[in-house]
Amino acid sequence: MNGPFAFALGLGDDALIAAQRLAEWTTRAPEMEEDIALANIALDQLGAARLLLSYAGELEAAGRDEDALAYLRDDREFLNALLVELPNGDFAVTMAKLFFLAAYQLPLYTALASCPDERLAAIGAKARKESAYHLDHGALWVRRLGDGTEESHRRMQDAVDHVWPYTHELFAADPAAPVDPAGLRAAFDETVGPVLAEATLTRPERGWAPTGGRKGVHTEHLSYLLAEMQVLHRAHPGAQW
Repeated sequence: MNGPFAFALGLGDDALIAAQRLAEWTTRAPEMEEDIALANIALDQLGAARLLLSYAGELEAAGRDEDALAYLRDDREFLNALLVELPNGDFAVTMAKLFFLAAYQLPLYTALASCPDERLAAIGAKARKESAYHLDHGALWVRRLGDGTEESHRRMQDAVDHVWPYTHELFAADPAAPVDPAGLRAAFDETVGPVLAEATLTRPERGWAPTGGRKGVHTEHLSYLLAEMQVLHRAHPGAQW
């Protein structure tokens, strides 16, 4: 699968699965303000997912709307990057995931805002503003935990080491896409490097780089996530409030 449909679907899946994972923190965050912040970031991701999946459905022209694409596909039909489906882990892991994802999404949406596709350009122009906040929020916690206590530093370094290998898939070359992800790597590195340095964290060396998400090959974690996310819609097909 390739072309504009696959591109829009992959980005929509990234946002949808990221939203579902972040929403799992509701009522469980370490403080009330953070509970609200993560819920709002999840809603931002869900909003982007709706726009992207709606457009993907139009490009596919097979009669599937955003709900059908979100709730009536199996894991092998999802094209999200593996990073977003990883379990939340502890708070440090979630912040590492948020920070790295936002450091990718911000230059991505900024580039989309100038692409010839008017729909993608409009989505990019809206989503980049939200991504800038997500990046600031994630970076704040990476610095705070990394340059905090001995225990918080250890946990944040462990989180970076755990999540880092999954970032490489985000930048797999796709010259036919409206924005080639490979061209975003430099902006990502320029953002991530200084924050890790300020947080007294060591950037992992390039090594193991798991892939497959963009081709529908996922970890076992996605199946469990979809089972929870899709159960109501599948149990009551066509139901309306």
